[in-house]
Amino acid sequence: MPFLFINHCFMKNNRLSVLEKVVIFICGLTLFVVLFVPMWQIQLAAPQYPEGLVLLIYPNKLAGNVDIINGLNHYIGMKTMHTADFIEFKMLPYIIGFFSMALLLTGLLGKRKLLYLMFFLFVSFGVVAMIDFWKWEYDYGHNLNPDAAIVVPGMAYQPPLIGFKQLLNFGAYSIPDIGGWLFVGVGVMLFVLVFKSWYQPKKKKIPNRSASLAVLVCLLFSLPSCSTKPEPFQLGKDHCDFCKMTISDPRFGAELITKKGKLFKFDDVHCLLSFLQKNDRAEIKETYFVDFNDHHFIPSKEALFLKSEDLRSPMAGNIAAFLHPDSLQTAMQLYKGSILHWNEILQF
Repeated sequence: MPFLFINHCFMKNNRLSVLEKVVIFICGLTLFVVLFVPMWQIQLAAPQYPEGLVLLIYPNKLAGNVDIINGLNHYIGMKTMHTADFIEFKMLPYIIGFFSMALLLTGLLGKRKLLYLMFFLFVSFGVVAMIDFWKWEYDYGHNLNPDAAIVVPGMAYQPPLIGFKQLLNFGAYSIPDIGGWLFVGVGVMLFVLVFKSWYQPKKKKIPNRSASLAVLVCLLFSLPSCSTKPEPFQLGKDHCDFCKMTISDPRFGAELITKKGKLFKFDDVHCLLSFLQKNDRAEIKETYFVDFNDHHFIPSKEALFLKSEDLRSPMAGNIAAFLHPDSLQTAMQLYKGSILHWNEILQF
């Protein structure tokens, strides 16, 4: 099927437009940047490490809290991780460098069939790389030393390929880093060029090329900062990211989203404030609270808060959030207390 698609594309005009050349040049230069920034990160959060641990994966090395993570791995029987143990770190810089130079050459020669070939190779490499990454995680998470200090029968410690997974008392987050988002952005831009070339009628002119270029460039560089919305609580399943208690009462819940799109859930304002005290607030993108009445999420700047000892929240924060002043006044008839705003709560 891919060969039929490529063959069909070869039947069209084989010369790239100036706009397409510029976009391809941007893709090539972007991949050059990927060589010097982390492509992926695995973050570990646990009560004994409130500041968190992070494993950074560059194209040519491991970085971050590697020694501490290796020490923890030793106790549960996982192999220690060293850059020299991975052949991928020797090959990956050359592969990325090849794609960078090949895309620059494609833009210079201006041949459309080279664009199709590069897109096919680039996507194929991405698929193979993710499969290899999953196999690496599987090997480290399942091939455990039976004589380790801590052995939990039937337990495996494979981190998630992408997203969140609870591993004993550690919460593991696996997400792309700067290089990973740039890599995805290049793939998206190449896909847009190929799709427009295949879908566009041969003689139809592309309207407003400057605007089209601006949209493509913005698409690439907006990927690392893509917005993330709060997620509904799964009662009885979700755990508070500070106290680790199971979230069973949504009325006092809150969620925090970082600038990288990482989401933290809390069962009480007390836990949220404790988390903020131990982490860099500059990395926080938005904070949301659950409306005490209808359980919808409210941005912190729009919320009104009632602090009352009669509320009896899960971790004794005893603070509830409201969107509408009328709802707050109604609640105060049952729960005697004081009205607060978010900037006042931050002073606690």
